[in-house]
Amino acid sequence: MKAHRTPWWYYLIAIVCGLLGGALLAKYDEATGLALIGVPWFISLLLLMLGLTVLVLALQVHKYATTDPRKRAELKPLDPQRAVSTLVLAKSLGLVGAALAGWYGGQILMCLEHAEAQYYAQAIVECAIACAVCVIDMIIGIVGEWLCQLPPMDGPESATMKEAARRQRNVAPAAAKTRQ
Repeated sequence: MKAHRTPWWYYLIAIVCGLLGGALLAKYDEATGLALIGVPWFISLLLLMLGLTVLVLALQVHKYATTDPRKRAELKPLDPQRAVSTLVLAKSLGLVGAALAGWYGGQILMCLEHAEAQYYAQAIVECAIACAVCVIDMIIGIVGEWLCQLPPMDGPESATMKEAARRQRNVAPAAAKTRQ
């Protein structure tokens, strides 16, 4: 399986789409009088816990992937499916964090003109906290994606492998001479 880093502009598109969606929701809320803006406090807490969980998983994958293969026997084996799932979680967390940060940011921008009203002031505070948590999640997703990358594998054509093969050829004749 070959996975590529998520391009930076995917995050930008997610933020802009979320910003437009949040702004449209706030306008709809204002026009209809429905109480749709804001976010419950426990949602921000759940998003933060999800981000921290993904970070811990990504750190475990990074530790296993960067450990010298000879010392890996000391570590608990890492299931490859778990490593791939952690990578997918990190990618998803980054993009969803960006989209939700835009969503809550759009609501904040549209509510600022009514900030003196208690309902809108409370919604702005709730959305600001949720937006900050989502930005943290986006950063954790980007860092987690980086942590899940494997170190480069040296193939037979790499300079390191060619040098090792050359040394091996030079050692073999010297070992044969010492036996005689």
